[in-house]
Amino acid sequence: MKNIFLLLLTCSMTLHAVAQKDSTVTKRDRKKDVLLETAMGNIWVRLSDSTPLHRDNFLKLVKMHYYDGILFHRVIQNFMIQSGDPDSRGAAPGAPLGEGGPNYVVPAEFRPTLFHKKGVIAAARDNNPTKASSASQFYLTQGKVFTEAGLDSVETYRLKRKIPADQRKVYTTLGGVPHLDQNYTVFGEIVKGLEVVDKIAAVPTSKGKDKDRPLQDVPIIKAKLVKRKKH
Repeated sequence: MKNIFLLLLTCSMTLHAVAQKDSTVTKRDRKKDVLLETAMGNIWVRLSDSTPLHRDNFLKLVKMHYYDGILFHRVIQNFMIQSGDPDSRGAAPGAPLGEGGPNYVVPAEFRPTLFHKKGVIAAARDNNPTKASSASQFYLTQGKVFTEAGLDSVETYRLKRKIPADQRKVYTTLGGVPHLDQNYTVFGEIVKGLEVVDKIAAVPTSKGKDKDRPLQDVPIIKAKLVKRKKH
């Protein structure tokens, strides 16, 4: 019995050491991209060095295999697809999701050059006065292409400020979700696999208590760090 106890203790210590090692973000990690292997295709994400707190937090969670098996639990076509709730892993069909995550927040890192064009990764959050981000929940933007008049309306009624000319050009060509700018932290963008976002955004979703959850689960099979390539 003593030998079994010692074996279990050794295994526990080893697993703890591995977890600690996995959660340490290195300079080399910061030069890598994140590959999200989803049930509907692969998405390569490049994190921004302009948002170091969000970058390192996301890298840490990826290295800990935090996102493996987690669902896209909130999907809204022409808006975004959201993931990062650990409670979604193995969740029963029809169960409402979106409240799970580590017990800490990440301070907001709004940057004028990082905006909600189609294909960015941004941090979800609850309604808090400092607009601090959820530790693990994130979304990938799809959005829509805007007219100039549509952007004028967003400026007047949602943002209460002018959208820079270069960003207006992107919103009227590529598209995005401009009303979220400077309200939710954008911390990177998709460099390959944008079509997968469109595929996931188009899946049928629930209208019940689990509103906007895909009727058929769309999991992140695995998230991992990969060498950067020119896509």
